[in-house]
Amino acid sequence: MTVSRLPLRALVPFAAGSIGMGIWVTVPGIFLLYFLTDVLAVPPLAAGLTLLLPNIIDVVLHPWVGRLSDTDRARTGHRLRLMAAGCLVVVAFVALFAVPSGLRGTPAAIWVGVVLVAGNLLYACYQVSYLATPADLGISYHDRTRLMGYRNVVITVGVLVAGVLAPLLAGAVDYAGMSLVFGAVMLAAMLAGIGGVTRLNRAAPGHPAVPGHRGGLLVALRDRHFRALTASYLTVAVTMNLVLAAMPYFAKYELGRAGATSLLIGAFMAPAVLTTPLWVLVARRFGKQRGLLAAQAAFVAGSLVLAFGAAAGLPVVIGAVVVLGVAFAAMQLMPLSMVPDVIAAAGPGGAASAGSYTGVWTTAEATGGAVGPYLFSALLAAGGFVASGAGEEVAQSPAALDAVRYGFTLVPAALMTVAILLQRRYTLDRSARAQAVSAPRADATSAGPPRCE
Repeated sequence: MTVSRLPLRALVPFAAGSIGMGIWVTVPGIFLLYFLTDVLAVPPLAAGLTLLLPNIIDVVLHPWVGRLSDTDRARTGHRLRLMAAGCLVVVAFVALFAVPSGLRGTPAAIWVGVVLVAGNLLYACYQVSYLATPADLGISYHDRTRLMGYRNVVITVGVLVAGVLAPLLAGAVDYAGMSLVFGAVMLAAMLAGIGGVTRLNRAAPGHPAVPGHRGGLLVALRDRHFRALTASYLTVAVTMNLVLAAMPYFAKYELGRAGATSLLIGAFMAPAVLTTPLWVLVARRFGKQRGLLAAQAAFVAGSLVLAFGAAAGLPVVIGAVVVLGVAFAAMQLMPLSMVPDVIAAAGPGGAASAGSYTGVWTTAEATGGAVGPYLFSALLAAGGFVASGAGEEVAQSPAALDAVRYGFTLVPAALMTVAILLQRRYTLDRSARAQAVSAPRADATSAGPPRCE
């Protein structure tokens, strides 16, 4: 049974929950590597390892959390208990930047690494259960795109605001003060998300909750459509997290304007907000797969233009970053709306293992969040980049400056090309879209991009 329309009173709070998730991923994703190397004087390779090693634990934790989420839903009919526990990630977020005074170098890196492990576990409890929601609901192919379209607009607005205000707050107060402000916003948003999931479950009840089985993880890993989609998304996640981590360095060392970080983030995130409704229309008209491949190709083109660096002129640089932002919107929207398509196509076994699917999916996302910054830090180390403390100015070698420039441009272009090749192996979208077309009545009133009702 599918509903003809999801109510706005459920869509908005559900989407709001993603703001907290976006802050946890984006603020550390953009600033934590820079915070380690240019504030806490952690050498770049050690700083990259600090962000990478906690992810080794995440590879085990996320699928386990997915299995736990499936079991909890079978017992209680919902996934809200894990989401409530996950709200404690706010404490870890504050602790990441509230490093005890006097800690620099390796001790500071150890502090950040330990806090990341705890924070990633709590974040997984919320994220896995939250992202399993579309698969739990009785909604169709296009409804899933519409639901994730709302989520994508809201999370991108949150990322835009956080990315622009975080460096300003850190400069006006300090990193600890910045984390307190955004921690409060995170908590409010995540609690709103719990309310939204509750309302969606009431408005569009899906298949009955059945006891999960220990083979849920194997069901996900054996699904060839899911493997192809996840492999591509992993490569995209590595690429996007590398780009975000590299932005402050590109602004400071290539453009010669440390304050331009906010400008670059704004040029990246604002188009992502504005074009998400258009990508929803593209998905409906041409299919999610075609839209995603077009976005990935546009990202490669924009990255190649950025390789000219400051010599291209600031307007060209900003224009290329805008192209990346437009592509980013599709690369967030399409895959997340394709995962429930895969789960639906897997039949009862997929439905009973939705948490296991999303657990594997968020493992890929978390891996990208660690590998991307680590890869960039390795490039910095190879170029001889010299770490510094707060307020210190260090002259970087030409090789280090080249590492910043090409690590932000050519390396992402190469990675995204790999993502395109992997994405082409996903072949489910054509049949899933054909089934949606064959049932027009269920989708007729849910057409179009996110909009007020």
